[in-house]
Amino acid sequence: MLSIIFDRTAVQSPDSLTGTIRAEDVDGLDSVWLTVDSSRSGEDGYFERVFLSRFRFNIPVGLVPGTLVRVRLEARDISGFRSALDTGVTIVP
Repeated sequence: MLSIIFDRTAVQSPDSLTGTIRAEDVDGLDSVWLTVDSSRSGEDGYFERVFLSRFRFNIPVGLVPGTLVRVRLEARDISGFRSALDTGVTIVP
């Protein structure tokens, strides 16, 4: 199970996108990655069943209001099974 909670779902350009990610797997988590636009960050899951972390990504200058910034959370469990959650935030004036 994957979830993303954004502190704000509408951001400006430039700005920072912040929030919390959560990944859960009964077998244990190997790795978790978060991608915002073209920036990607990953963490080791240490074979824990639940991974919870705060995040902060910079939103670059020059994005037009109305642009959807894609956000993708991915996780891999200890047996190699992968899951993903795709969402996004909108650039506002």
